[in-house]
Amino acid sequence: MTDKQFTLEELKKYNGENGNPAYVAIDGTVYDVTDVEPWQGGKHHGNVAGNDLSEAIMKSPHKHSVLAKLNEVGKLA
Repeated sequence: MTDKQFTLEELKKYNGENGNPAYVAIDGTVYDVTDVEPWQGGKHHGNVAGNDLSEAIMKSPHKHSVLAKLNEVGKLA
């Protein structure tokens, strides 16, 4: 875990496209989904990396259970 702070504008750069890592923010924490198979290309079930997906995860079947498997890379400022 790092103390890096991301603004929403900075987070948008981490969309998984053109060789960029894929990061998503959930409840103020930024997670790296770059190497997560379902997130290849920065997209997963209509969700796009580089965004705050706090609301979207609540609509998903797995909800927060998947977060423990992800690497935290910072916090959303």
